[in-house]
Amino acid sequence: MPKLFYQGHGSFRLQADDGRIVYVDPYVGEGYDKPADIILVSHDHGDHNQVQLCAKKPDCRIITHAEALALGKHNSFDIGGILIQAVEAMNKNHKPEECVGYIITIDGVKLYASGDTSKTKQMETFADMKLDYGIFCGDGFYNMDLDEAAECAKLIGAKHNIIIHLKPGALFDREKAEKWDAPDKIIIEPEEEISL
Repeated sequence: MPKLFYQGHGSFRLQADDGRIVYVDPYVGEGYDKPADIILVSHDHGDHNQVQLCAKKPDCRIITHAEALALGKHNSFDIGGILIQAVEAMNKNHKPEECVGYIITIDGVKLYASGDTSKTKQMETFADMKLDYGIFCGDGFYNMDLDEAAECAKLIGAKHNIIIHLKPGALFDREKAEKWDAPDKIIIEPEEEISL
């Protein structure tokens, strides 16, 4: 059973059953000491792209929005059986040609990492994927607010939903997380790890 460790803000780490490590949008918090097999960066803003924080294996694969959007399309990657599919991400602060979300399949668990976004047209197709987890931003400043994030969670229909990226300049905002009206919500605090 894979694990998710939440560093804070929009940053988290996945660990596969075989010990392989995937970091998503490294920026703040603790827990960058396990050497990465894969690092995913949704876009090139400073609060998502601090790859230097991560310990790395010699053959670590770093996928940024540039690789994810190469040749003008949302690309997919199979890295030793860990499947990564880039998907749309955009809003008034994030151009669609410079920003992605990711659907990650690890040990059979399918997880949507929104990156920085508002509701997108492509989200309407996600329910067909039968996602296990949806991880959404919801600060209401750089991204969608809690109401829109809840609407997206209902649209996508993942078995469990997690809200992160809640307050600029802070690791987390528990009060906002508790107000989020999404189905099958899980609240994870920074430095907390859950089994997926």
